[in-house]
Amino acid sequence: MRYFRYIGGAEQWHIKADVLQVLKIKWDMIIAFPPCTYLSNAGANKLYSPPKVLNYERYQKGLKAKEFFMKLLNADCPKIAVENPIHSKIFEMPAHSQEIQPYEFGHPYTKRTRLWLKGLPPLMATRIVKPLMAWAGSSKDYKGNKYTVKHRSPKMRSKTFPGIAKAMAEQWGGKI
Repeated sequence: MRYFRYIGGAEQWHIKADVLQVLKIKWDMIIAFPPCTYLSNAGANKLYSPPKVLNYERYQKGLKAKEFFMKLLNADCPKIAVENPIHSKIFEMPAHSQEIQPYEFGHPYTKRTRLWLKGLPPLMATRIVKPLMAWAGSSKDYKGNKYTVKHRSPKMRSKTFPGIAKAMAEQWGGKI
């Protein structure tokens, strides 16, 4: 069975299959990046229409997204990391293990990202640099400093920074 695909002229080891079926395989470690469209605070403004009326259809999609997220987090695997941005409080997600920023891994951007970890240590910063702008989302950092926002497109906002991916591989993957 072939699980991997070739993307954009470079090898990308992404699974091309129903992840819930792939979870039936016994893995040593799972690092998951589930879609955040319906859970993220970035889409919270679409959860309500004035005057604060819940968009039931979007809320139901958020509940399904939470169910999927929880299946990844609770998979039968000794080491699990699930990455996602800050979620809307209405979905009552479990407590995250860690928050990281791209600027802690050599990229001069802010983009607060949460990790839920099981059997893995917190990810350690590898190269802290000064953030120059927000990658996406809010144009303010946690101290209230304003930044220019680099990307507003959902596709670009969802990208994992190479420095973060490298830190995950090196710190959690061990020596090959």
